Amino acid sequence: MTGVIWFDVLHRAAAMSDEPLSPIAALAAPSPEPLSASLDARVAERTAKWLAAATDSASPDTRLFARLIAARDVRDELVLLGLPRPAWRALLERHFGRAPEPVFASLPALPPVDTSEHAAFVETLNALLLTYASAAVDTNDARCLASIIAHACLRPDHLWRDLGLAGREEVTWMLTRYFPTLVLLNVDNLRWKKFLAQQRALSLGLQPGPAPGCPGCEDYGHCFPGHP
Repeated sequence: MTGVIWFDVLHRAAAMSDEPLSPIAALAAPSPEPLSASLDARVAERTAKWLAAATDSASPDTRLFARLIAARDVRDELVLLGLPRPAWRALLERHFGRAPEPVFASLPALPPVDTSEHAAFVETLNALLLTYASAAVDTNDARCLASIIAHACLRPDHLWRDLGLAGREEVTWMLTRYFPTLVLLNVDNLRWKKFLAQQRALSLGLQPGPAPGCPGCEDYGHCFPGHP
């Protein structure tokens, strides 16, 4: 089963899921209020294609990774996931092992992201997230997600948009599932990118400030009034 035939099967397989367990469980469907209807439809279609290759398309973790991957895949930006090549390959094998071998073998091996001056931010935020990882999730999935989130914080938008999710509530669900005790620290209900940058700084004994991507966000002045 290859090529067009494989992609036709993706939509049928994605529809065969159990009752939704979370906001992520419906990620194959378009968002009701997309930023771009065309882009949102493309992401939804690509998500469905990844889910059709899933070992367990009903798994909320698989559905989450399908959406995160699809959001970058439609833009030819898979490298921005920030996953080392071994971790990328292992993630595909864990969650999307039903893809026919010719298709699976053709998936790219991601080169490392050049984080240049922000390498320390990515490394330390990644490490911080993992200190809060839940014992109820797969350790390797947590490592992949921590890397994806840390790299997303380099981009200039709200974290949910940087990740390709439908809204803040999906980020909240994701963080609660993977890093629940960290979520409990957000007692002021800060926006997630600001909160993660704050917690990273505090963990290092630094003055809290914006994440590298924050200055490019439309709400930068709201989150950091008076900040240069």
